[in-house]
Amino acid sequence: MSSWTSSRFLYEETKPWGIQFLERFKRSGRLSFKNNQAIVFVLTFVSYVAFHASRKPNSIVKGTLTTPSNTTDGKGWAPFDGPDGPTLLGQIDLAFLSVYAVGMFVAGHLGDMLDLRTFLTTGMIGTGVFTALFGFAQWANIHSFYYFLADQTLAGWFQSIGWPCVVALLGNWFDKRRRGMIMGIWSAHTSLGNIIGSLIAAGLLKYGWGWSFAGPALLITFLGIVVYLFVPVNPYAVGAERDGTEVDSTMKLGDTFSENLLISSRMSTGLDRRAVGFWAAWRIPGVTPFAFCLFFTKLVSYTFLYWLPFYVSHTEIGGEYLSEETAGNLSTLFDVGGVVGGILAGYVSDQLDARAITAAGFIYLAIPALFLYRIYGHISMTINLMLMFITGVFVIGPFALITTAVSADLGTHKSLKGNARALATVTAIIDGTGSIGAAIGPVLTGYISAISWSAVFYMLMAAALISGLLLTQLVITEVQAKLSGSTDEEAIISAPVSRPPIDVLT
Repeated sequence: MSSWTSSRFLYEETKPWGIQFLERFKRSGRLSFKNNQAIVFVLTFVSYVAFHASRKPNSIVKGTLTTPSNTTDGKGWAPFDGPDGPTLLGQIDLAFLSVYAVGMFVAGHLGDMLDLRTFLTTGMIGTGVFTALFGFAQWANIHSFYYFLADQTLAGWFQSIGWPCVVALLGNWFDKRRRGMIMGIWSAHTSLGNIIGSLIAAGLLKYGWGWSFAGPALLITFLGIVVYLFVPVNPYAVGAERDGTEVDSTMKLGDTFSENLLISSRMSTGLDRRAVGFWAAWRIPGVTPFAFCLFFTKLVSYTFLYWLPFYVSHTEIGGEYLSEETAGNLSTLFDVGGVVGGILAGYVSDQLDARAITAAGFIYLAIPALFLYRIYGHISMTINLMLMFITGVFVIGPFALITTAVSADLGTHKSLKGNARALATVTAIIDGTGSIGAAIGPVLTGYISAISWSAVFYMLMAAALISGLLLTQLVITEVQAKLSGSTDEEAIISAPVSRPPIDVLT
């Protein structure tokens, strides 16, 4: 069987059943391009809300699981109720995030060869199953550390499928000119998912920590079925065409819509449409510096994701300590700040047409925000919440920008000349590298927090500084491009990076 035939067998672009059902109510018998755009935007948004919601129970129940058995505050849960409880939970977080990071590279490359809709649905339902199985341990009275370790290892793999798929789907329907603002709004799913996950897990905690996992598990499983029924992979799959009012005159061959039309045309004529090779994708200008920048940016962001509720509940604020449920609810303000930060970073980068300058600016502002939160956050509840919100703006803002608009820009870079599928692969490279940092941050915090929380914050500030410095060359190139009148993409492609010719060899 030829390589193209195998690719075609694995990647069959079909119209979803839900779209066929909706078209029965349309006079024209077909949904418009904008109708399909709206469906993709909404369903990829809510699907990643569910992915992040399913990650939050781990942080919410940490305090409950680690409560010593001989206290009146709760029974805890072996093996986490001993002195090594936080360290064991840190090891489980490490297992989850390590598999997530490695799985991201594999899932991203598979996403450029498989049907994105089916692949995303598999990731969502698999995530739901293993999230539920973690909580099932309470009802089945399971106390084996290796059960929890194995469960989170498998959950990490299914979680890794989500991100390359949703970014590739969105990139298939929205062109580069408006990507920063659109994806800035869309990237609110990260923070909104954390908020919803925190509220669900904290609200159900009083019924037993197992229910904190069951709620998000049911949510992502249900939405996985909805995604399979309704998400159109690309315009070709549903026969959607732009009319005269929808055509963006700035779109060129390298833009996603044109690229997909070319790819689909090649499939219908029997020409080769292989995905861009993994190592070739690394050579796309800008991929490597943004990937390593995200390593440190995501280290900071995920440390807050996994440890902020624990930190708030174990820090005296205004002369008192908060309960785990209250701390979990209040920690959502960090994610509210992240929503604002993601939208603001996307808008600013569109206006400046400078992704690297915007990302670096937010990253550098995160350093004083982290310092102020640690030094003054204990004074009163009001000050704590204000500083938590500001920290969320500058920590999550660049994280959201790099994982969405930057990844989509580089995955449809003009150096590819529209001749290869690269969006999911590039997204996976950038976010997968970032996820390695995400795995390291929380586990380091588990050890360092036992010494001093101030040391944890100094670690986070150092990570933010390194993250910003890694973009220095791109920032300089963008500034020079602005002075000479070049575009953002022209600036990145002209940066002095080793760049052998890009091909589609896998």
